[in-house]
Amino acid sequence: MNNSSGSGFGSKLYYGSGFFHLNIKVPGRNSAGVVTAFYLHSASSQGWDELDFEFLGNLEGKPILLQTNVFTIGKGYREQRIKLWFDPTSSFHDYKILWNPYQIVFYVDEVPIRVFENKTSQGVSYPSKPMQIQASIWNGEDWATDGGRTKTNWSYAPFFANFRGFDIDGCRSDGSNDATCSSSSLWWNSARFRELNHDERLAYQNVKRNYMDYDYCADRKRHPTTPPECPQ
Repeated sequence: MNNSSGSGFGSKLYYGSGFFHLNIKVPGRNSAGVVTAFYLHSASSQGWDELDFEFLGNLEGKPILLQTNVFTIGKGYREQRIKLWFDPTSSFHDYKILWNPYQIVFYVDEVPIRVFENKTSQGVSYPSKPMQIQASIWNGEDWATDGGRTKTNWSYAPFFANFRGFDIDGCRSDGSNDATCSSSSLWWNSARFRELNHDERLAYQNVKRNYMDYDYCADRKRHPTTPPECPQ
C-alpha cells in the first residue's frame, strides 16, 4: 500500500458455510493508519453480510490491535478489539473463521477470540448470504489508529502485508443450495463445531479477561441497551 492505492485478492467462488484459514504477517515499523484485513463478504452492496479480521496498524513500539466485526443485512457496529499476546509483525500466525448454522468463531492460532451465536430465534439476524473470501491492505488513517488522530507516516511507504496458506474448507454456493450448506454431513457443521468444547471455552474466557481492549457489548454510550446478541 502507498498513498495512492491499497491492494488485495479474493476467492473466485462464494461459500454458504465453512472453515476458512489464512496465515498473515502484518506490516511492521510505523504502520499507523494501515489496515490489514481478512474477511468474508457477500455480493450485495445493500443488506450485505460480512465477517472481519482487521489489524489496526500503530506507531512503532505501540500495540497493533486486532479488530473483529460481524455484519448482518448491512448492520455492523459490532466491533471487538483485542491486544494480541504476540507481535503479529514479526512472524506468520494462523487466523481462521468458522461459519456454520450454529455459530461463527474467530480463531487466532487455535485460540477462539470471538463467538457470534445464531440467535435468530431471539430476533437477531445471522449471516446467511453466500460470501466470498477476501484479503487486503488499505488506508484507514481516518479511523484506525487512536480514532483517526494518529495519521499514516507515508515516508515509510510502501507498506507490505504478507499472506500464505490460503485454505478453504467450504460449501460452494450461489444462494440456491442453502440446505446443502447447512447439512450436518459437512464436518464443520457437525456436533463438534456447534459450540466450543471445554478447553476452547477456557481459552476464550482468558482472551476476554486479559486481552480485550474494546467490546461493543459493554459500550453503553453507543448502546444504552445491551444488544440482544450480547450476554445479558
